[in-house]
Amino acid sequence: MIKQLWSKYKSIIAYLFWGVVTTVVNLAVFQILSPGLHWNVEVATVLAWFASVLVAYFTNKVWVFGSHYTTVSDFVVEILRFFFYRGLTLVIDMIITYVGIQVLKFDTPLQQFIVKFIDNVVVVITNYIFSKWLIFKDNRGIEDK
Repeated sequence: MIKQLWSKYKSIIAYLFWGVVTTVVNLAVFQILSPGLHWNVEVATVLAWFASVLVAYFTNKVWVFGSHYTTVSDFVVEILRFFFYRGLTLVIDMIITYVGIQVLKFDTPLQQFIVKFIDNVVVVITNYIFSKWLIFKDNRGIEDK
């Protein structure tokens, strides 16, 4: 029974685990840059996004979706697709961060952290949907070839 559940939900469990790691990277980079070093919120958000997307790509590729692309051209297409869809969720990230911090004035370090945490939950769910059905979908039968 446990083996069946693990087999059925393995990618979701792995995605959630690596999603937490990616979220920690995003939050840590943002907290260091924005409230810590007093960098512009938007710049801190983009740099936190870039760092977390790099972590997410390689963990998703290897441990979540088991992508087996080995040619350079397949790798380039896959990583460009990954960054494209993560770019779409960056827009969501920027909107939530802007509204929460700039418009609603949740601007203390703790309030910024809460805004970014809520933001990351929305982004992680959206990224899973993109990854499962739009990015790594072409890899599912590749090991059988």
